[in-house]
Amino acid sequence: MGVMDKMRKSTGVILWVLIFSFGVLWMLADTDFFNVIQRGPQSLGAVNGETISLEEYNNRLQYYTKQYTQQTGNSMTPEVRAQYEEQSWNDLVNSKLLQQKMDDLGIKVTNQEVVDMITGENPAPFIKKQFGREDGTIDRAALRQAINSPENTQLWINVEQQMRQQRRQQKMSNFLQSSMEVSSYEVEQQYIRNNTFADVSFVRFPYADVSNSDVKVAESDLRNYYNNHQKKYKRKESYRIKYVSFDKTPTKQDTMRTIKEMKDLRSEFAAAENDSLFLNRYQSTTSYSAEMVDKDDVRELFKPVLEVGEGEVTELIQEQGRLYLIKKLEETADQVRFVVFSMDITADPIATIDKRAETANDFSFYAQEDGFESEAKRRDLEINEGFATKGNNFVSGIGQSRQIMSFLESAAEGTISKAIELSGQFVVAKVSEVTPAGTQPFDEVKEQIRTVVTNQKRKQQVLDRVNKLASDNAGLQQLAQAAGKELQAVEGLSMDAETIQGAGREPKVVGAIFGLQQGQQSNAIEGTSAVFVVRVDSRQEADLDNLAPTTQQQIRRQLQQQKSQAFMDTWIEQLKEEAEIEDNRAQLLRS
Repeated sequence: MGVMDKMRKSTGVILWVLIFSFGVLWMLADTDFFNVIQRGPQSLGAVNGETISLEEYNNRLQYYTKQYTQQTGNSMTPEVRAQYEEQSWNDLVNSKLLQQKMDDLGIKVTNQEVVDMITGENPAPFIKKQFGREDGTIDRAALRQAINSPENTQLWINVEQQMRQQRRQQKMSNFLQSSMEVSSYEVEQQYIRNNTFADVSFVRFPYADVSNSDVKVAESDLRNYYNNHQKKYKRKESYRIKYVSFDKTPTKQDTMRTIKEMKDLRSEFAAAENDSLFLNRYQSTTSYSAEMVDKDDVRELFKPVLEVGEGEVTELIQEQGRLYLIKKLEETADQVRFVVFSMDITADPIATIDKRAETANDFSFYAQEDGFESEAKRRDLEINEGFATKGNNFVSGIGQSRQIMSFLESAAEGTISKAIELSGQFVVAKVSEVTPAGTQPFDEVKEQIRTVVTNQKRKQQVLDRVNKLASDNAGLQQLAQAAGKELQAVEGLSMDAETIQGAGREPKVVGAIFGLQQGQQSNAIEGTSAVFVVRVDSRQEADLDNLAPTTQQQIRRQLQQQKSQAFMDTWIEQLKEEAEIEDNRAQLLRS
C-alpha cells in the first residue's frame, strides 16, 4: 500500500513527465529523427572525419570489375569480387590518408602548373598521346581547337582535375624520394659486399646434438620467459567456426554434357581453316600453339595424334576433368606439328550450381530457425571446424577466403552465415567462438614457450662445450679431431651471401666471417642451426676503382627501390595506425 500511496501523491509530477516525453517524441518525429536512426550510417566510412561515399567505393569496384573482365574474359567469382571489394576499400583509405598528408605538408599545384602540363613546352603524356605528331612534336593548332570547342568543356574540366591530382602526387613522391636518397657511400658499400669473397674452413656443431632429455626446464624458467616477452604473445582477434559444405564438383550428367559438346565440335575442328580463331571462339582451356615437336618429345597423353593423318582430329581424350581433341597439321619422319583444343568438365550453372546454392541457402535458413547442429544432423551433413585470425584471409580447413573473413569480422558468437560461394563449394558457417585481441594467457602458450626455452638452453650447452673445446685445441684441424667433427671448406663465399654451402642459411655467421682477417680463426659463433668455429683461408677484396658508372647507377636504382618499397609499406601502415578510420561496410554492404 505504501508504494501506491506514493504514486497517488506523485500523480501530478508523473503527468508532467509524460506530457514532456510525448512532446519530445512528437518533435523528433517531425524532424525525421527515427527515419535517420533506422537508415543507419549515411557514408561507407570516414578517415579522420573525411567521408568515403558509397559512390566512390562503387566507382572503384566498377573499375576493377571492368579491368578483370577485359583481362580474363570472365565475370568475377564471388570470392574474387570479395577480394576486390577489400582492395577498393583499402585504395580509398590510403588515398584519403595521402591526400590529408599532402594537405598537412602544404603540397599544392598552381593553375599555371596545370596550364603548363597542357600547353607548355613539355606537356603531360596524355597530351602527347592525343595531339602528338609522328615526328614527336605537338599539333598545337589541333590542341587549341580542342580546348576552345564548347562541347569539350566538361571533358577539359575532368582532364585538368586528373592532371592536378597527378602533379600533386608527383610532388609528394618527389618529397618522399628526397628523404630516401642513396648516397655514394651506400653504393660503394653495396659494391664491396657484392664483390668481396672469401675461402673459409669451418667446424659445425649442430644444436640437435643435444637431446631434449639433456635439457632441464623448470616452471620458473617458463614464467620468467613469459613475463619478459609478453609482446611476442600479443594476439589479434580470432574466430572458431563450425561449417558445412556443399560440393560444386560436376555431376555425371555434367560430364556427359561436356563430352557430347566436344564430340559435336570434332568435325568442325577438323574443317576449321583458322585453328587459332576456332580455339578462341570456343574458349579452349589450352592456348593456341602449332610448333614442330620431335615425336619422341610428344607427351604420352597426346600420342594418339601420331596415329591420325594430316588434317585429321583424334578421338576424344580425357584426363583429370579435362577433355582434349588434337588436330595434326604436318608430319615428317621425326617431327609432328599439331594443335590442341581442350575443355574443362564444369558443373552446369543452372542444373548443378544453382541447385547446390538453393540447398545451401535452405540449410542456412532452417539452421537459423532450428539450430545449426540440429539441421546438420537432420540432413546427415558433416560438421567441420575451422579457425581464423583477423587480418589474415586464411581459414583452416577451407583455405583463403575474403568472403568468410568479411562475415567473421562483423559477426557475433552464434551467428550463422548465408551460403557463401567459394571456387569449389558453398559454405554455411556458424561462429562458435570469438576471442578478443590481447595477450595470450600463460597456460595457453606454456608448451610453446617450453620449446623456445628448451632450444635456448640447448644452444647454450653447445656454445659452452665449443668454447671449452676451442680453448683446449688451438688449431681448427685439432678442434675437429677432438670433437669428432668434419672440417668443412667453402670457396668464393660472397660477403652479400646469407647461406653457406653445406650449412644452410646463416647470415650471422657470414657477417662474422667478413669481420675476420685472412688467416684468422674465430671464437665460437652462435648461428641459426649450429655453433661454428671458422677460419678465413683467403680473402679477395673488392676494388672500388673497378666500379663503373653503369654499375654504380644500377646499384643506386636497386637500393632506391628497396628503400622506397620498405618506406612506403611502413609509412602507410603508420598513417593507418595514427588515423581514426570509421568502417561502416558491415552495416551498408553486408546486411
